[in-house]
Parts: sequence; structure tokens; C-alpha cells
Amino acid sequence: MYEVELKVRADLDRVRDRLDELDAEGRGSVEQRDTYYDAPHREFAETDEALRIRRERTSPTRDDRSREGGKAEETARVTYKGPLVDDASKTREEHETAVGDDGEAAEILRGLGFKPAAAVEKRRTIYDLDGYTVVLDDVTDLGEFVEVEREVSEGAVDEAREGAVDVLRSLGLDPDDGIRTSYLGLLLARADQPDD
Repeated sequence: MYEVELKVRADLDRVRDRLDELDAEGRGSVEQRDTYYDAPHREFAETDEALRIRRERTSPTRDDRSREGGKAEETARVTYKGPLVDDASKTREEHETAVGDDGEAAEILRGLGFKPAAAVEKRRTIYDLDGYTVVLDDVTDLGEFVEVEREVSEGAVDEAREGAVDVLRSLGLDPDDGIRTSYLGLLLARADQPDD
């Protein structure tokens, strides 16, 4: 599978208002902590790959809370992301699976020589709009962003990217302001800059 993703900086309150106007379906909010790993056999920064363990705490929507069993849930997933496949988006091959215990998954990676490189923390609110997932992210030490994404097979990447551009525009955002750098890359670049 390929994840087609466009990301821009944005005022999240303004985007939420627009999502309400467009009758987007809210899917709730999550808090995520992504721990990224360095590989012992190659430099992921050079190959444009990523390996992470994501710990996620889900907050149910108001409708979920009113139903029986609607409570917060914690999960963990391990994800591999391949190099970017085009110059117009953050599209890349992605493989992800749930893990029962993120601490044990981290120990497996450590045993194989993988070392934690950095962590990204964010609070995200998720919506469905026109067949796309719209994600409003508040990233610790980076600020507010909107991502429009969709998973597709390799042959559908171009069409999905064009659709993501249309969704961004419908939200009043400019696709030309797109950011192809990951949150990890933005945080590492920020850390490398001298203090004012």
C-alpha cells in the first residue's frame, strides 16, 4: 500500500470551522508518541526511510461516549515507511501492524541493534471528508498542521494526490504551501539551529 499525504501549516480553529461547514465526519482525537529508530545496517536519514513504534491513546467522540463502552483506548503499532516516491507530496510505501506491548517491541528492535533516535508527540483530531482522512495536528515544539491522506495501491497514486489537492483547497488551504518533511525531520532541523 501507498500512503498519499499532503501536509501544510494551518490555523486549526479556522480549519475546524470549515470542516463543520462541509459536514465532515469527526472520528475523535488521539494523543500519539512516535519513537523513531536508527538502523544498524544503513542510515535512514540518507535512504529517506523510517521505522517507528507509535503509542496512541484514543479519545472517543461524543457519540461514542454516549454508547455503552465508549471510553479511551491505548494501542501500539510498529510502522516502516519507505522513501518518498514523488516530488509533489509525501507519498511513500508504508507497512504497519499492531503490537501487543510497545515495550517488548522496543526490546526486540534493541536486540536487533536498532536504537531510539527521537520522539515526536502530538495531539491529533481526525475527520473523514470526500473519501480522505483529514488530520488536524498540534505537534509539541512545532505547532499546528493539517494533513490530508489516503491509502491506495501503486496505480492510484496520481489520482489520489490530485484528490488530496482538491480537499486542501476546499478547506481554504494552499497546496503550494505543502511540506514534504516529516515531523521528525522538522524537529531534528529545529534542534540543529542555534538558539537566538
